[in-house]
Amino acid sequence: MQKTLRLDKSNAMLFGVCSGLAQWSGVDATLIRIGFVLATLCGFGLPLLAYIAIALVAD
Repeated sequence: MQKTLRLDKSNAMLFGVCSGLAQWSGVDATLIRIGFVLATLCGFGLPLLAYIAIALVAD
């Protein structure tokens, strides 16, 4: 059975991307949210563009 990435709007903070990634990967959503914030601060905004792209493409 293949898992598909879906936005989790019931546990969403903004678009549900991090909570959807958490369900897809089996990792806690808080860890993914912290990872996105740290990556955005250290990565000059590129992870923020990835976040928006996932929000537009997924489910």
